[in-house]
Amino acid sequence: MPSLPAKWYTDPQHFAREMTEIWSRNWVYLCRADALEGPQAFRTFEVAGQPILILRDKDEALRGFFNTCRHRGSILCKEASGTFKKPIITCPYHQWAYDMTGRLRAIGAMRPVEGFDRADYPLLPILVTEWSGFVFANLDAKAGEFDLPAGGEAALVANWPLDELKVGHSYKKRLACNWKLFWENFNECLHCPNIHPELSALVPIYGRAIMAREDDPDWASHADDAAPHRAGTLREGAQSWSMDGMAQGCLPGLTGDDLAAGQRYVTSMPSVFIAHHADYVRSVRITPLSAEEMELSVDWLFHPDQLARPDFDMARIVDFGVLVMEQDGGACELNQAGQRSAPFTNGVLMQEEYDVFHFHEWVRSQLSMPSLA
Repeated sequence: MPSLPAKWYTDPQHFAREMTEIWSRNWVYLCRADALEGPQAFRTFEVAGQPILILRDKDEALRGFFNTCRHRGSILCKEASGTFKKPIITCPYHQWAYDMTGRLRAIGAMRPVEGFDRADYPLLPILVTEWSGFVFANLDAKAGEFDLPAGGEAALVANWPLDELKVGHSYKKRLACNWKLFWENFNECLHCPNIHPELSALVPIYGRAIMAREDDPDWASHADDAAPHRAGTLREGAQSWSMDGMAQGCLPGLTGDDLAAGQRYVTSMPSVFIAHHADYVRSVRITPLSAEEMELSVDWLFHPDQLARPDFDMARIVDFGVLVMEQDGGACELNQAGQRSAPFTNGVLMQEEYDVFHFHEWVRSQLSMPSLA
């Protein structure tokens, strides 16, 4: 099965099309909800090349706008985050001022003009929502409701106390690769034995270059075998993704089945996957910067009781996650570097790369391209 055209990973014009047809029309993860604490708290972001502003109004309801003044288009908020001293957003250029609902309240030193109605010039809104302590935005005013909670993946992590968790550590890294290559890498484990020796030792099925029991052509003959290299669980005695495989406590509410799984994932295309473990949760946000560059923004989330423990060793958890992501990042950059070969028009997908194919089909559908199925 052919993979996506190589130029889709390098061509600025195609990148611009993806920003318009994919990133501007889907729900994009921004931050944790508690990063906006209290009335008048705000944060600014860039989504699909568009400047946006999200804030809490006086009732702490979440609101979102394009970070653009309606006068002549200046950026309204220069800071990445903060709290407005007053419930007013004032443009730093000509002093047009808006309230927390986006209504234009004042036009600075400008004289009133007959026929000019401030009600005609509110801030341009975007859609925002919260799910389990995560904030998402959608630039498309006609988009449907955020639907991740109805997904099958979300049901698998229903016992994790996501709303209660706090960010304990954050990590950012720019990668010299197209955003799609990172998702492709996420969706297969053919690379795991070579790229991730430590992870493959922790999750033995990854060492077989597969992700799940059913990936084995002969899986039915050992469907009841609970051995980790068959079942996809952590190695014998391991409890979590950490440098020694041990968990530091357990998040409240988790069941024996939750713990036995070793790891569970929720994905929200195109911007985030959330990994769930016995003692913490890790969110990985993908932000495209150009056709050949992206940024990872990663948060490790812990229960407040865990963070308060004097014996809590966060480095054991974070160091393992950073190790795996650095390995993935290096592989993706290597993949990107080869896309520019003049004779290389597209790759080929093997049967083990079924989830990469599903991702490619999703991309094609978003771009209104015909399916290859």
